[in-house]
Amino acid sequence: PRTDRSQMMLLVPDTNILVSGIIWAGTPRKIIDAALDGRIDLASSPRLLAELRRVLSYDRIALALRRKGKTADELMAFLSGLVILVDVPRLLNPVCRDPDDDEVLACAQACAADAIVSGDHDLLMLGAFEGCPILSAAAAVSTIPT
Repeated sequence: PRTDRSQMMLLVPDTNILVSGIIWAGTPRKIIDAALDGRIDLASSPRLLAELRRVLSYDRIALALRRKGKTADELMAFLSGLVILVDVPRLLNPVCRDPDDDEVLACAQACAADAIVSGDHDLLMLGAFEGCPILSAAAAVSTIPT
């Protein structure tokens, strides 16, 4: 994690957090709201945004978007403007069985994030990656300045 605390808290949200936060209410939405309010920064990478684009096309997600009167393009534009885009080299050695999870870890490492926020059990059970805590949405929200 960064040692310069004059900067805003920087979180790397997993795709599941972004999808939940932009489509449904609840705790992940509080993370999106904190970024919109300027209380935190969110970081992502081109590969994570590509994964998000793919997930937004899943039938269940696309249906939820239509019910809200939103399109995947609108949400991608919204999120692209909300996150700090980080150029992320791939991890030298895979950590997780899912390469998409390794991309989250690599992004956090590349931007020296304060934490990773995820609902993914495989990531959460790691607890931390190279000193960067991996938090549930509820745990992350409890650390966000009010």
